[in-house]
Amino acid sequence: MAFNQIQLSGKDILEKNFKTAMRGYNQEEVDEFLDTIIQDYEAFGQEIERLRQENERLKKHSDQTRTRSATPNHQVNYDILKRLSNLEKAVFGKKYADADS
Repeated sequence: MAFNQIQLSGKDILEKNFKTAMRGYNQEEVDEFLDTIIQDYEAFGQEIERLRQENERLKKHSDQTRTRSATPNHQVNYDILKRLSNLEKAVFGKKYADADS
């Protein structure tokens, strides 16, 4: 169920009145249970809002990281390839020179 499809708020639960019957439920017990439901409801609402905010923060951080790192990564990759090429020349070039001697 989506958050915008919730039918009851904590206030709706709190203000709900039930008709009493001769052999009905204990009203105090029902009220205590509804109080617990209201607390859980509010806790879930707060957690949903916290997660929404964290999700937005992470999306912004991801977008910023993606934007900032696009250009420098190409330079880093080029530097790594250049170093690897120099290392190959140093290692394999020396082996081939030693084999010819």
